Amino acid sequence: MPERLEWQGHAGAALDRAGEFTVIECEPCGFRHVIPLPAADELREIYRQEYYTAEKPLYLERAREDLDWWRQLYAERFDAFEALLGGRTGRLLDVGSGPGFLLEYGRERGWEVLGVEPSAAAAAHARGLGVEVVEEFLTPELAPRLGRFDAVHLSEVLEHVPDPRSILALCRDLTRPGGLVCASVPNDYNPFQHALRTSGGYGPWWVAPPHHLNYFEFASLERLFARAGLEPVRRDTTFPIDMFLLMGEDYVGNDALGRVCHGRRMAFERHLRAAGLEELLRTLYQGLAQHGLGRLAVVTARRR
Repeated sequence: MPERLEWQGHAGAALDRAGEFTVIECEPCGFRHVIPLPAADELREIYRQEYYTAEKPLYLERAREDLDWWRQLYAERFDAFEALLGGRTGRLLDVGSGPGFLLEYGRERGWEVLGVEPSAAAAAHARGLGVEVVEEFLTPELAPRLGRFDAVHLSEVLEHVPDPRSILALCRDLTRPGGLVCASVPNDYNPFQHALRTSGGYGPWWVAPPHHLNYFEFASLERLFARAGLEPVRRDTTFPIDMFLLMGEDYVGNDALGRVCHGRRMAFERHLRAAGLEELLRTLYQGLAQHGLGRLAVVTARRR
């Protein structure tokens, strides 16, 4: 039986340890997260100054290199938003907008866009693209100044914050009635990772506190949406990159090989799109999502 731990109102079975942190299956929260949780103030300086310089120094460079591929992902995301909104564009808030490429694409597509981004380096890059970004964390003090939106988007944000439910509640309140909130998070503790641990001898390489505090899969992310007053209406995912590990390509800790595997993933998608098989690709990934597979868990929900 796994050890059961309690910490400041959080309680559940201990799953993995990394340094001073333990991942628990938190019963009150309904999702996995580390304990102890860092205070929000401890994380502010990391994300204001260090994240794109020390933690991910190649992120901006590689995002530019892969921009054509990213824009295909953005197109699919906006296709989904517009379909759920009855075929129209609207006003979009991107929380954790990073270098601003999604905002740039949305603006070109006819959306009114705004970003919220705490990183000085990323916000400056986005402004260089000509999009509006508020260089701040999303807080109860900031939210009323932003207005209302038809869609609120969070790409790989909720795994980083000490209280993801409060962030989703703010996003709900920023959304017009019937509007959308879409979040993507790493799909961790998924079946492919389980296979690699049980038969491949891998440890939990995805456990990375204090940057990743929360560990979601589709069901727990949908529960979090529901608790925040949002009704999940769509699941999506991205290529299950863990498959390369299952096939013997050990990219864990090997950045060069990881980049090669990423290139193969992009080539796979590029060939299908070039052959006019975008709908097949979309159906494939949505099918994987229904089985809890794919690298990212992407859930779109509607404000009730």
